[in-house]
Amino acid sequence: MKKLTLLRHAKSGWDEPVARDFDRPLSDRGRQGARRMGRYMREEGLEYDHLVASPAVRVVDTLDELWEGYGRSISAVLDRRIYLASCVTLLDVIHDAPDSAGHILLSGHNPGMEDMILMLVPDVGDPLRDSVEEKYPTAALAEMEFDIDRWADMKPRTGRLTRFVRPRDLD
Repeated sequence: MKKLTLLRHAKSGWDEPVARDFDRPLSDRGRQGARRMGRYMREEGLEYDHLVASPAVRVVDTLDELWEGYGRSISAVLDRRIYLASCVTLLDVIHDAPDSAGHILLSGHNPGMEDMILMLVPDVGDPLRDSVEEKYPTAALAEMEFDIDRWADMKPRTGRLTRFVRPRDLD
């Protein structure tokens, strides 16, 4: 059994002009949302064996704030393929993950993150999946389980969505 958790970056700031979208920082609200999600993860006892993330500033900032709330940090593998990636590219990133990892945390961007969940989890009237399909907001966390031994064996419509939490759910 393998678990994959997707964490979308927190709300980015648009007040400061940046030369590239890649360099966009978090807003104050985004920082608060990421810390709140980190506290939730700590309270739920969520632990990860491997973290892979986009190197975009807003993702790195999200993780910094997340660890503040979580109380400890996990070293991230920054993978440029994740920046604004499609769900197919994100699946390739997971296929490349070490099989020694039982639970992976992947942090990146929409629409690829939302599309990945919808691709991996079959549409069978699951209220959690329906919520993701409605909207996968910033700093949202989605956890899926797969009955596989190797990450390379992960295929579409084989996952089970076990958790979907948005920052507003934690208010």
